[in-house]
Amino acid sequence: MSTILIVEDNEKNMKLARDILQARGYATLEAVTGEEGVRLAIDKRPDLILMDIQLPGINGMEAFRQVRANPGCAKIPVIAFTASVTPTDRSQISAAGFDAFISKPINLKEFLETVKRLLEGAGA
Repeated sequence: MSTILIVEDNEKNMKLARDILQARGYATLEAVTGEEGVRLAIDKRPDLILMDIQLPGINGMEAFRQVRANPGCAKIPVIAFTASVTPTDRSQISAAGFDAFISKPINLKEFLETVKRLLEGAGA
């Protein structure tokens, strides 16, 4: 069973992502701050990370950089999971090196296809 770390400070978005993923058989870990997300990523080594960009404390971009800087986490696929959807936002997210982008509110089919594609690419 693949484990997915959800880093999301909005309770409703967290519940939605968790419920969808658990209904599909994935195990989930949850963090509500960037710092907590980095700590869980390093400690638990999930198979995939959903990373909100607007977070309390360090933002998702900085949390992503810290996760990628850790040798044990460098290959974990990370999806930017965000309501920041302007062309500038998308460009910055893409330039940062995220593996994929899922906008909120989510499109269920796109969400599940992206998660599955990245998990399969990671050998999960």
